[in-house]
Amino acid sequence: MIISLDPDLKVWRAVNDGVLGGVSSGRMVNAEDALRFEGELSLENNGGFASVRRQVDQDISGTTVVRIQVRGDGRKYQFRIRHDGRFDGVSWRAEFPTNGDWQTLDLPLDEFVPVFRGRRVTGAGPVVASSIRQVGFLLADKQPGRFALDIRSIEFISTQDPDPGD
Repeated sequence: MIISLDPDLKVWRAVNDGVLGGVSSGRMVNAEDALRFEGELSLENNGGFASVRRQVDQDISGTTVVRIQVRGDGRKYQFRIRHDGRFDGVSWRAEFPTNGDWQTLDLPLDEFVPVFRGRRVTGAGPVVASSIRQVGFLLADKQPGRFALDIRSIEFISTQDPDPGD
């Protein structure tokens, strides 16, 4: 199942450290053959994160891997998953480095780490594919300055073998 990355940016919501007093900025914009998560990370006023997220309305039960195709600026980003549509609460993160080239990255769901405001959450359990309601990208690498992450695709993959009767 591929999440549509059509140019309608209304499905993406920016959630930046301004919610906690910081002054970082992040947003999703259209780029050539991709979407771009861009902005500026600031550590002022105890800030330090920028993010975008969107709702997932498709049934992605059976997913075991999230495959993303991205091109970053050499910074380490996070792909985030949430089980609810709320603004705040536990999310599951997978961190990935970027190198300026297009990369296709497989992020196994069983390797995502549950976090709340950047801290690990014990007892939250693993990501449950059938419960995924939001996905997004976050930058919180403690390096102030401009950033850009191009995204060509987000795909939910099941590694289960197809039914031989099909």
